[in-house]
Amino acid sequence: MSELVTMSLAQIVNGNHRAAPVFEKYHLDFCCKGKRTLAQACTQSELKLEEVVAALENTEQVTSGPVTINYANMSLEQLATHIVTTHHTYVKKEMPAILGYLQKVASKHGEHHPEMIKVLQLFTAVKEEMEAHMQKEELVLFPRIKEIEKQLTEERELVINRTFLLSPINMMEQEHDHAGTMLAEIRKLTNDYTPPADACTTYRLCLAALQAFELDLHQHVHLENNMLFPKALKLFEQPNQISLN
Repeated sequence: MSELVTMSLAQIVNGNHRAAPVFEKYHLDFCCKGKRTLAQACTQSELKLEEVVAALENTEQVTSGPVTINYANMSLEQLATHIVTTHHTYVKKEMPAILGYLQKVASKHGEHHPEMIKVLQLFTAVKEEMEAHMQKEELVLFPRIKEIEKQLTEERELVINRTFLLSPINMMEQEHDHAGTMLAEIRKLTNDYTPPADACTTYRLCLAALQAFELDLHQHVHLENNMLFPKALKLFEQPNQISLN
């Protein structure tokens, strides 16, 4: 059996960006639950392991395609800046538009599709939580990460408690889990974003926007949970710094 079986979902995506669409297809959470091995994830989701492995191995044979960003070679400052300028900007732009679509759909189609009223309620909560979440990252966590990296780069000695990063990171990861859970519920309520036969143009546009939003969030959370945060915590393993307990 392929070595992919014992690798974590996060490791697989980090090593091969084309694995992400495969995991999306099978609804395997590689961001919030990226520490699970492929075997564990398939068992929990009642998927055929051999089928998923074959799909992943097919992506490894593809050599053509657009040039992708090598996140592993980025500094923490570069990675945090990329997350803000790419994903935070996208989220801030899309959330008001999606909420507007949902309000129209729930008003017009809510009688025959009451699930869309629930979707509106869930996404309203997602919007409120994501706005506060991104603000905490931009004003608190990311500046802390950048400052610690800067001091170590300048070979200055750090005298700092590890919880300076660990505490907000734990909070961000919990909030990632909650947002992911709400969007998964939206996906379930909309039958994987499938428009009903009587869906109008706004209804269809709304579902397409929701699907794109969830896909972006998975990439967004993956970069934070599985790349930025672990690398930031490794800064405390640097030999030229002292951590006060």
